Amino acid sequence: MKKSVLIAAFICVSTFLFAQKKMTTSATINFDATTSSDGLAKAENKTVVAAIDPRSGSIAFEAIMKSFSFSNPMMQDYFNGDNWLETDKFQTSTFKGKITNLAAVNFSKDGTYSSEVAGELTIHGIAKPVTTTGAVIITGKSITVTASFTIKLEDYGIKSKAIDVGKVAKEPKITVEADFK
Repeated sequence: MKKSVLIAAFICVSTFLFAQKKMTTSATINFDATTSSDGLAKAENKTVVAAIDPRSGSIAFEAIMKSFSFSNPMMQDYFNGDNWLETDKFQTSTFKGKITNLAAVNFSKDGTYSSEVAGELTIHGIAKPVTTTGAVIITGKSITVTASFTIKLEDYGIKSKAIDVGKVAKEPKITVEADFK
């Protein structure tokens, strides 16, 4: 009987601790490298895996690069091709970081909280530190996180003629949104 109670207690504690971390497989990343001379370098990926741990402030995203969708199929081929992101070779991009002002976010109270995030973004096989601000929105048991930032393509070894001639922005805007239910 004591073993049964102990096992039941262990399962309850494990479930509670595991429930603290929230995950989704439908986060969204928007990639906007449009310029005044070309508005086609814009894509969206709605199948991003994301996780957040409200207790530690850790946050992570992983995107399959071929899942970015462009309105122009030629642009999508170019994005995935050997002259740009080489998505056959570098299949995913990842972000692993933390909310650095975790004390400013009350995960048990509805509201919108400004957050500061720092971590490491890996694109094209190259990892670089990234810091940005965003929002954590609490609604009941739901958590939504959003953030926008820019990157320098050359920092990630991404070079092409289209970038050099101004058809693709050298510093595209990345926007991330994840709803954790």
